[in-house]
Amino acid sequence: MADPAVAEHPAGQAERLPVPPRLARFAVLFAVFVCAACGLVYELALVALGSYLLGDTITQASVVLAVMVFAMGVGSLASKRLTERPAFWFAVVEGLLSLVGGLSVLVLYAAFAWFSLYQPALVGLSFLIGVLIGAEIPLLMTLIQRIRRQEAATAVADLFAADYVGGLIGGLAFPFLLLPAFGLLEGVVLVGMVNAVTGMAVVLWLFRRSLTRLGTAGLAAGLALVMAASVSVLALSDRFEVDARQALYRDPVVHAQRSDYQEIVLTENLARTDLRLFLNGDLQFSSLDEYRYHESLVHPVMDGPRRDVLVLGGGDGLALREILAYEDVARVVLVDLDPAVVELARTHPRISELNRGALDDPRVTVVNDDAFTWLRTTADRFDAVVADLPDPDDVATAKLYSVEFYGLLRQAMTADARAVVQAGSPYFAPRAYWSVQRSMHEAGLHTTPYNVDVPSFGNWGFFLARTDRAPELALPADAPDTAFLDAAVLEAAQVFPKDRRPDAQGEPLPSTLLHPRIIDYHRNAWAGY
Repeated sequence: MADPAVAEHPAGQAERLPVPPRLARFAVLFAVFVCAACGLVYELALVALGSYLLGDTITQASVVLAVMVFAMGVGSLASKRLTERPAFWFAVVEGLLSLVGGLSVLVLYAAFAWFSLYQPALVGLSFLIGVLIGAEIPLLMTLIQRIRRQEAATAVADLFAADYVGGLIGGLAFPFLLLPAFGLLEGVVLVGMVNAVTGMAVVLWLFRRSLTRLGTAGLAAGLALVMAASVSVLALSDRFEVDARQALYRDPVVHAQRSDYQEIVLTENLARTDLRLFLNGDLQFSSLDEYRYHESLVHPVMDGPRRDVLVLGGGDGLALREILAYEDVARVVLVDLDPAVVELARTHPRISELNRGALDDPRVTVVNDDAFTWLRTTADRFDAVVADLPDPDDVATAKLYSVEFYGLLRQAMTADARAVVQAGSPYFAPRAYWSVQRSMHEAGLHTTPYNVDVPSFGNWGFFLARTDRAPELALPADAPDTAFLDAAVLEAAQVFPKDRRPDAQGEPLPSTLLHPRIIDYHRNAWAGY
């Protein structure tokens, strides 16, 4: 039975067009260009959101790309049933694609925040978007041939040229225009609106004579529905983002921003006794017990020369607070990738109160750069080095726990310098912890491991290092008053239970740039906790 929404159109017969064939062909190729750009934006948005929420960019990109490419094949095969009425079905495909792709970020964020169904939702959306993208080219090929019959190779070349150039524009527009100007959620919704207008409007204008009144009315209503849904999402996007973000955190969110590198969130309990900083959802400190972590990190490395001190990471200024308590420290260079974190720590009254205004101390020089890149280019040498870096849960951070990184760190140390590295939890992630020691040894550093309890983190470990021998773990004779750390705590900190010593972990291997083993060690940790 014929579809009442679509006028019958014998295969191979030329379309009746309101414009000359040359202009019609240009309009279709322009639609290919725009739709390809939109399709790539949807793909990049799924990858970007996964990296924001889970931090594992390679895994998220692999899942999205693999599922989407497979689904495009499925969509191409399925579209063979639609080529008798290519104009109508192309408009339907673009309407659905603009709706699913444009709302994909909202759906994924909701699945993550409220339902803990992020991975199934990611696979489902990637598959659905891939099927719709895969259905485009066969339908467009049929439309092009009905406008003006030409050699198949020529038609394919024209279509793919427009498709690939559109992909280039979409790929460049995503990081350089959409994200900075609109953000991830609103940017993708706007792209969906462009997709709908381009794909559906071209059909309603160019191929309207091949549609029945019912078909025309249905497509017009569908376009109006897509636009109305998109406008509604844009109007409610701020409220949605606030509610979804709050669902991820126990305490009220008092500050949130997205920098060029990460999502920065501050929460504070109602009693105003517990201020917490999260970067991409990972806890950086709690004001209830951060002193335990920072005293343990800093004071042992200060038991020796300390005129010139290097801090890698630590943009919150809390390690600086401990370092600057020593009056003979003449210079501190702090290298932190994200200027937004440093600026927040400098200007937010609650954080600046915690770090005692350390970032405004005249002895401090802040460098906003990647620690690995900066170490490669610096000629400076330091008496003490503090590596207060984020956990190695993806490639970007894993390189900061590699043999190559520790080799660069060693080059930045004077002959009798000491360095300290935060290395994660020896209890929850023992293989990752001891892998750090192996990597440091491979780089020529001699280490002394130690661990303390930080209630908001759990059991946490560090490595104190020298280039010539394993350093003694002790407090400086002139150490300032501390709230947690003393000689007895440091002595106990060197004891590791039998089930958390390196021989109980199968002697984990070092991590390198080409073999970032620490990612797997870290990813497989924390199981059951």
